[in-house]
Amino acid sequence: MLFGRREIEMVTPEKALPGRVDRKMSIPETHFINGHSLTGPWPDGVETAVFGMGCFWGAERKFWQAPGVYSTAVGYSGGYTSNPTYEEVCSGMTAHTEVVLVAFQTAETSFNQMLKVFWENHNPTQGMRQGNDQGTQYRSAIYWVNKQQQAASEASRQEFEMSLKAAGYPDISTEIAELGEFFYAESLHQQYLGKNPNGYCGMGGTGVTCSINS
Repeated sequence: MLFGRREIEMVTPEKALPGRVDRKMSIPETHFINGHSLTGPWPDGVETAVFGMGCFWGAERKFWQAPGVYSTAVGYSGGYTSNPTYEEVCSGMTAHTEVVLVAFQTAETSFNQMLKVFWENHNPTQGMRQGNDQGTQYRSAIYWVNKQQQAASEASRQEFEMSLKAAGYPDISTEIAELGEFFYAESLHQQYLGKNPNGYCGMGGTGVTCSINS
């Protein structure tokens, strides 16, 4: 997923691209893998969470394969540009990172289990990159939607960081912040690895287990 120039420093709000306030991305109505909706309103008992783990193609697949996940969608969050394009995000001029919106069924799984998928399937110590993918759009992030998610995210970071350090890794660089807005990515990126099973996937964890309560 190598496209455009990469800015390792975060762009400031004043220099960020303006985007387009009134034109949202056109996306499929249903999930390519399970046929569920990609957008709300969600059924009763479905909660959402937003995670950035580097390239969103492989990250999305990790989540749609997880038990209890109702739907997933890829997009952009954490920056300043409204309804950005993929090319704009890859330019480093939006401050967004590539993220996955995960809708999960609380009767079958939990936010803690989503955190376990998150921590174990990428390297959260690499700053503005993930593997060979470099740039602000590849930073690790958790964007919480309520105080319970915030508390669980911060507690899991502290616990997992101890495990990582015991294995020789540096401090976790994951951004944990309140979700501002999730902007859907273009149709071709939604469930990309379902449509293109042999497509690029840069996912690679540290091999360290995240011991987290269910």
